[in-house]
Amino acid sequence: MKEYQTITEISGPLVFAEVDEPVGYDEIVEIETPQGETLRGQVLESSEGVVSIQVFEGTGGIDRNASVRFLGETMKMPVTEDLLGRVLDGSGNPIDGGPEIVPDQRQDIVGEAINPYSREYPEEFIQTGVSAIDGMNTLVRGQKLPIFSGSGLPHNELALQIARQATVPEEEDGDDEDGSEFAVVFGAMGITAEEANEFMDDFERTGALERSVVFMNLADDPAVERQVTPRLALTTAEYLAFEKDYHVLVILTDMTNYCEALREIGAAREEVPGRRGYPGYMYTDLAQLYERAGRIEGKDGSVTQIPILTMPGDDDTHPIPDLTGYITEGQIVMDRNLNSQGVEPPVNVLPSLSRLMDDGIGEGLTREDHGDVSDQMYAAYAEGEDLRDLVNIVGREALSERDNKFLDFADRFETEFVQQGYDNNRSIEETLELGWDLLSDLPKEALNRIDEDLIEEHYREDEPEAAEVEA
Repeated sequence: MKEYQTITEISGPLVFAEVDEPVGYDEIVEIETPQGETLRGQVLESSEGVVSIQVFEGTGGIDRNASVRFLGETMKMPVTEDLLGRVLDGSGNPIDGGPEIVPDQRQDIVGEAINPYSREYPEEFIQTGVSAIDGMNTLVRGQKLPIFSGSGLPHNELALQIARQATVPEEEDGDDEDGSEFAVVFGAMGITAEEANEFMDDFERTGALERSVVFMNLADDPAVERQVTPRLALTTAEYLAFEKDYHVLVILTDMTNYCEALREIGAAREEVPGRRGYPGYMYTDLAQLYERAGRIEGKDGSVTQIPILTMPGDDDTHPIPDLTGYITEGQIVMDRNLNSQGVEPPVNVLPSLSRLMDDGIGEGLTREDHGDVSDQMYAAYAEGEDLRDLVNIVGREALSERDNKFLDFADRFETEFVQQGYDNNRSIEETLELGWDLLSDLPKEALNRIDEDLIEEHYREDEPEAAEVEA
């Protein structure tokens, strides 16, 4: 192994060094500072005897006298089933005071693309316990469904609720103990120490940590490490899913911080910027992460992703949500108005979408009336929203009795169906029964998206007034 003392330039998180032999892209580098500290880095570029290295721990302490060693291999994640219950930093080192990790394997963090021929279509329901997701924008195993949020909105609380409550319903009974385990891999990028403490307190308080692997990259950690964190998390998830048959839910927060790190490193490399200063390859980079979700034929496990991103200025045309929307299968949108009204979680179901929902619901998966109930509630809520705009102009007295019922439905939908708090875990049956309760306030003839047999079975005739008079 050759050692060089040929550093020519240090620029932000990058170090440039001269070499006299070919060096591979993404190769891992050790840099020993004059103070005796060893820092790790990765080769970004290699051309004409000069390599550029991005240093994970930051370039503090590095000068021209530092030694550079090229290890001849790409970055690998030590993986084992014993990672469950552990807390690691953004580079994969334990920070929970536990023992060193003794790996079963060391896997390349870039991962291997799933062969399209071997990829199984996602069509099995995951119950999150959140009505706005389970009932209206159902998550299925192997899907990638991002949460589009904004600065100051409670996306962390929703992420924790999903991490705590997510289950695979038919496996709750424990019929098949070998193939029924559910795990959560939580990758946090660029979050504050306060947020990190909040996450850890919740994981420990609820016992969710026992089935979780947590990666923590804080806001004051180097931006370069932020690029590695989601890849370490996904490598761990793939091992648990495809080697150990777990159903793994990967929650990545915040993808906006990840993309900002891409932009920062791109600027340090003096790359030609793309839209709004982000690198032109950001679409490809995000796709490399998101496309690592899925199921493989012949394997019992699955990797399901919920990336969370805060839209700068609540702008859904910003490059980060825009590109994410192209790659993923829908989105869950959090709403500032609902949040100001105290709705928990403030999920706006109208712009939200789960493109794979139709394949993961129905008889044998959730319940035969799920699709119809969801469609009818969506249509009724959309009509109620339109009527709210009309009320602002003409007043409620000018509306017909039918319109008033739809207006009341929209209010109840927000305050009873979407609103549930962050500690309330609703089963899919409870969610659907609540949906029927709301729909039964509408006239029967208005339920034009539900099969007549289902209406006869579930519609509740309104009889409380007679009971009240009798009382």
